Amino acid sequence: MKIVLCGYMGSGKTAAAGLLSSKLEIPFVDLDQEIEKEIGENISEIFSKKGEIFFRKAENKVLKRLLETKKKQIIALGGGTPCYANNLSLIRQQPNTKLVYLKVSIEELTNRLFTEIEKRPLLHNLETKEQLKDFIRKHLFERTHYYQQSDVVVDADSTVEKVVEKILGKLERHSD
Repeated sequence: MKIVLCGYMGSGKTAAAGLLSSKLEIPFVDLDQEIEKEIGENISEIFSKKGEIFFRKAENKVLKRLLETKKKQIIALGGGTPCYANNLSLIRQQPNTKLVYLKVSIEELTNRLFTEIEKRPLLHNLETKEQLKDFIRKHLFERTHYYQQSDVVVDADSTVEKVVEKILGKLERHSD
C-alpha cells in the first residue's frame, strides 16, 4: 500500500509523513527532496534558474517513478503537485494507494508560513501577513478542487501527533 499526502504548503505533509512512517514502519519519501536529488539543486534554485514549467515537468517525472515502484511507501507531495499535469489522475489510478488531504485553515496556514516566507519560492516577494493571507486564499480557491478529490480529508490545524491519529483512524475506516 502507498499513502500519499497532499495539501497546501505548510499543511504539515512532511512532518505527518515522517511520523506515519515510524508508526507504520513504511518508508517515507518527500517528493520535493527526490526532485532536488534528481536535478542536483534545491527547489528555490530550480524555480529561480530554470522556472516553474521545468520544475513541474521534473515533478511529474519523479512522481511517476515513485508511484511505479512496487514497494510500500508514504509519499509527501509538494503543495501544487495534484494540480498540475496529470498528477492527480496518476495517483488516483494507482492500485492500493490512498490519497490523503491535510486540510488547514487559511488563518493557520498564514501563521505557519509567515516565518518561512524567505524559504518558499512562491512567497518570497510577500511582505505582510495580510499579503500572505490573500495569496493563500487565492491559491486555495484554485487548488481546493484538486485536494478535495482525495480518498480521505483530515483537518490538520492541530499538532502532527493528532493529525497522524486522525489519518490512521480514517484510513482504517476507509479500508473496511
